[in-house]
Amino acid sequence: MSSSSNEMYSVDEHRAKRRIKEAKSKARPELDVNSGWDVLDYANNFDVGLYPIRDDVERVRSDELTVDDFVERYEKPYKPVVLLGVQDNWRAKDKWSLERLQYKYRNQKFKCGEDNEGYSVKMKMKYFVYYMENNKDDSPLYIFDSNYGDHPRRKKLLNDYEVPKYFRDDLFRYSGEDRRPPYRWFVMGSARSGTGIHIDPLGTSAWNALVYGYKRWCLLPTHTPRELVKVRPDEGGKHPDEAVTWFRYVYPRTKLSS
Repeated sequence: MSSSSNEMYSVDEHRAKRRIKEAKSKARPELDVNSGWDVLDYANNFDVGLYPIRDDVERVRSDELTVDDFVERYEKPYKPVVLLGVQDNWRAKDKWSLERLQYKYRNQKFKCGEDNEGYSVKMKMKYFVYYMENNKDDSPLYIFDSNYGDHPRRKKLLNDYEVPKYFRDDLFRYSGEDRRPPYRWFVMGSARSGTGIHIDPLGTSAWNALVYGYKRWCLLPTHTPRELVKVRPDEGGKHPDEAVTWFRYVYPRTKLSS
C-alpha cells in the first residue's frame, strides 16, 4: 500500500493501475492501452500555462449586477461574462479539494467516459484521484457525471453549491425530474483533459463554475464558419475530437488576422 504525499488515504497502486487500464480500454478502445495514450508526449510539449491564451471576457461582481441588468447586458446580446463572487458562500470552495473529495467519495463511482455501445465508463473516486496525480496522457480521462444528483451518496454534492440567481428561470423543470434531459454535471480532470468544440444541446446555454484549478474556454459566435473551428482530418490523428487537439491546431488559427 502506498500513496502520494497529499492523499488522505493510501491507495493500492496495483489495483488502481488495473482499474485505470480497464477504464481506458473501454472509453478509448482505438488507443493501445499500454502505449497509445501518451505517444504525442503532450505532457511535456503542450503548454498548459496561462500566458499563451487571449482573455478579453468581461468580469463583473455578482453583488453589483441585478438579474434584469444581466439579461439586458449579457443574455439578450449573447455576450459572454465572468461573474465574480458567486461562489463566496459555497461549501464547495472547501469541500471540493482533491483530498476531501477522495475522502468523502472514496468508493463512489463517477462517469469518466462512454464505451462504443454508449454505456457509461466509471471509476471510483480514489482511483481517479490517483490517475489525476500520476498520468502523462495526451488527452486524459475526465469525470463528466450528470447523474450525481440522483445517487444516495453522491447527491450530497448538491449541498455544496447553489444555482446563481441569474439562472434560476429553468423551463425544463416543468417536465419533471424523471423526464427532463440531463442538466447538471460534475466535472473534474487533470491537465490536458476537456471537451472538444461543441454547441450546448436542446437550445440551452450552460453556466459553468470553476471551483478549483483553472480551465480554458474558447467562446465563438454562433455564425463562426464550421471550417474554421473544426480540426482538419490531417491534424486530428487518434484524437480528432479532443480538447487538447483543438487547442493545439485550431485555437492558433482563431487568432490570425485573416
